[in-house]
Amino acid sequence: MSGAIPLVPETMEIIGDDVREQIVQVFDNLEAVCVAAGGSFDQVVKLNVYLTDLADFPLVNEVMAERFSEPYPARAAIGIASLPKNVAVEIEGILYLGD
Repeated sequence: MSGAIPLVPETMEIIGDDVREQIVQVFDNLEAVCVAAGGSFDQVVKLNVYLTDLADFPLVNEVMAERFSEPYPARAAIGIASLPKNVAVEIEGILYLGD
């Protein structure tokens, strides 16, 4: 799954400045991609999380605990100077659709 940012699909606007709210929207967007591909979050095997502030990574883990079942997918947190549209988070992942 290519990088998702906290863009609201209906409005094509960024959800807001609250980082947790942005993370939730990113996971909403990724889940929609999973479902459209015929999969679910249970089939996500790897996530790369790009953050403009690595101190926000615990928020990512918090939201993941609400959205994913254990065992959680492997994930990496990458600190980055800036992201498109000045968002705080972008997440890309690998969805395994095989048997």
